[in-house]
Amino acid sequence: MKHLTEYRDPILAGQYLEEIKKTVTRPWTIMEICGGQTHSLVKYGLLQMLPKQITMVHGPGCPVCVTPTHLIDRAIYLAANPKVIMCSFGDMLRVPGSEKSLLQAKAEGADVRILYSPLDAVTLAKNNPDKEVIFFAVGFETTAPANALSVIQAHQLGLKNYSIIASHVLVPPAMDALLADTETVVQAFLAAGHVCTIMGNGEYYPIVEKYKVPIVVTGFEPIDLLQGILMAVRQLENNEAKMENQYARVVRENGNLNAQQAILEIFEISDRMWRGMDVIPQSGLEVKEKYAAFDATKKFNVPLKETKENETCIAGAIMKGLKKPLDCPNFGTTCKPSHPLGAPMVSSEGSCATYYHFYSAIKETETAEA
Repeated sequence: MKHLTEYRDPILAGQYLEEIKKTVTRPWTIMEICGGQTHSLVKYGLLQMLPKQITMVHGPGCPVCVTPTHLIDRAIYLAANPKVIMCSFGDMLRVPGSEKSLLQAKAEGADVRILYSPLDAVTLAKNNPDKEVIFFAVGFETTAPANALSVIQAHQLGLKNYSIIASHVLVPPAMDALLADTETVVQAFLAAGHVCTIMGNGEYYPIVEKYKVPIVVTGFEPIDLLQGILMAVRQLENNEAKMENQYARVVRENGNLNAQQAILEIFEISDRMWRGMDVIPQSGLEVKEKYAAFDATKKFNVPLKETKENETCIAGAIMKGLKKPLDCPNFGTTCKPSHPLGAPMVSSEGSCATYYHFYSAIKETETAEA
């Protein structure tokens, strides 16, 4: 419990807030890249405690949210095959495809299962040799090692009935794309600590140098975030641009080399469509040709027509930091967690779902400020 109570200390939080107020002299816009950071900022009321000069905007750091519609449609199409067991993490089941979600496909009779680990899917394939077991492998660099290990394990076991739909996206290229956008409002980033736990900090230095924008790697507790915001504000106020690591208790400069090796064994970097953000070059991971037998996209012929995003959903603008969930006319009315129009209303890391669950406090504060 030490690292829960220690990093949720209200007295220490108040001290950091006071220091931020003393430091800031002009308006700054900071983006927290990860949905886990957004969740904590909203849950603990930190957005309302920060001085008015600081605007926090919410990035695309929710892997469920940025999974493109065509991949969800592909999973639904494959799940309809009675010989297939489709597996994934729970949040993916409710994300809408072009016509329905995996959860709706399950209700219609498809064998769709929620698993906590892709290695459980390998065991499922081993125990069901007459079925094709497919794992919908979603995530950032954080979950890529486990998904890679599932392919390595299936290969070692000689399984012919296991494959994955790779929907992995990489954070640094997305940050680069956000800063390159002429509409960007981002002046500093809070980078995702769990991603850096795997990959280290090396990929952030070129972004800092290219755009002269501060990047601070943080954890997810209130003290982590407040300290990270203070570090970013100090840089901004001093006209500095550096990569700093607030999350040093977990993140090492070079990351986890064993995890990186597993990723490199199975995956290669490719261009990737981000839901609501178009194609970002070199921002995804695809299964290498060497392991094509474990790539469901290559293993199965999936005839799919081109899909379009829901035009009433402003998820793209929200994930770029241009709008906030409360700016959406559908928020809390036609778009709710029970009936999401877009993916950010599904996952616990989605900014829309986070705002919805803590809606009353946010609405009261913004109304009072208005």
